[in-house]
Amino acid sequence: MMRCSFARQAVLACAGVLAAATCLANPYETTLENGLKVIVKEDPRAPSAVNMVWYRVGAMDEIDGTSGVAHVLEHMMFKGTQEVGPGEFNKRVAKVGGRDNAFTGHDYTAYFQQVPADRLGEMMGLEADRMRHLRFADEDFAKELEVVKEERRMRTDDKPRSLVYEQLMATAFTAHPYRRPIIGWMTDLEQMKSADARQWYRQWYAPNNAYVVVVGDVQHEQVFAEAERLYGGYKVDPLPARRTVLEPRQPGIRTANVRAPADLPYVMLAWRAPTLRDVEKDRDVYALQVLAAVLDGHDGARLAKNVVRGSQVALSAGAGYDGTARGESLFIMDGTPAKGHTVEEVQQALRGEITRIQQEGVSQEELRRVKAQAIAGQVYKRDSLMGQAMEIGMLEAVGLSWRDEPKMMEMIRSVTADEVQSVAKRYFSEDSLSVATLDPLPLDDKPRPGRSAGLRH
Repeated sequence: MMRCSFARQAVLACAGVLAAATCLANPYETTLENGLKVIVKEDPRAPSAVNMVWYRVGAMDEIDGTSGVAHVLEHMMFKGTQEVGPGEFNKRVAKVGGRDNAFTGHDYTAYFQQVPADRLGEMMGLEADRMRHLRFADEDFAKELEVVKEERRMRTDDKPRSLVYEQLMATAFTAHPYRRPIIGWMTDLEQMKSADARQWYRQWYAPNNAYVVVVGDVQHEQVFAEAERLYGGYKVDPLPARRTVLEPRQPGIRTANVRAPADLPYVMLAWRAPTLRDVEKDRDVYALQVLAAVLDGHDGARLAKNVVRGSQVALSAGAGYDGTARGESLFIMDGTPAKGHTVEEVQQALRGEITRIQQEGVSQEELRRVKAQAIAGQVYKRDSLMGQAMEIGMLEAVGLSWRDEPKMMEMIRSVTADEVQSVAKRYFSEDSLSVATLDPLPLDDKPRPGRSAGLRH
């Protein structure tokens, strides 16, 4: 549930197997005349390539009553074009020994394939085809909508902690579109029509609202030429106007309660927190990332040491903060009470760790450890082509760039103990807090009828 605090920090250096000159130039970027950005990172360590197409549209761009349509359209993108029949996309990827999938977030929708490098052109052709030529029948939509509903049941309705998180977001945000779940409210899914998905596709799936990320054993000049050949003929489409929605000032603590069958109670706390807009000036974001890591960045972090193993108030406890988003950000803490303890005690213990840092600060050893872990995480991430592609794609999705990565890591490394203590004092007031708790009901062991297989992702 908690997002890694350092999920999108900068890569320190190129791997040793890459030549120094290549390291300095990588990645490579170009933009076609129709607005499609293409970013290529050459990594010849394995004869493989990742092809990703990201659309700058996600659940936050939906309007009330249509929640979930971005995700539903993601499913429909596999239903075929005039050239590629329904379900054939996946078969073609599998035939060349590759894998593919897609995912939707609040800020983006993305599609990817990982294939042998010599089959990259074929994958780029498939993606270019469905960017402008998607076709699906009403009956295909109706069937896939049922799959999405079942996905919601399995991943949210039948998972109490997911329900708590959903209610936390709906409580912490009253105006901002992050209040709506990415999967959609079931009431909206039940009344969704195929025309809603087609309209979404026509509005947002255009070259000037997309970018391509390719990482692997490729030559960037060849990828750029292939992108021009496949996508260059597409025209620029006018995009719907986007309004920036700001969450109003929160006048006091907000609470929500979820009653659902579960083994144990659970609590989540969220405070309004800043979002990274200026890589060099928004130092509070980096200090909050370090704070989250001090609390829950490793086995010896404060929550595990003090709340789980120390006082033994909680069976589990966590903290997470990202700070990179198109919209607004939250600093989240959560916990499950140990036997004989309550969610109120867990909440007090979690907030107590913040209070301790407000009063006593953090040690240089804590800073050294979490910074070292951040660096190590980036080095390990370079072992994965997908990890590298995700890093580039995520930064672009929130309005940043792969060029920002070195500066972001530099900023993390420069965070001081005083800055961590300062953000702990300034961002954790009652007026910016939202709390969602799980009140467990008796478990019903009866199997629920419905589809349990065939979910794509």
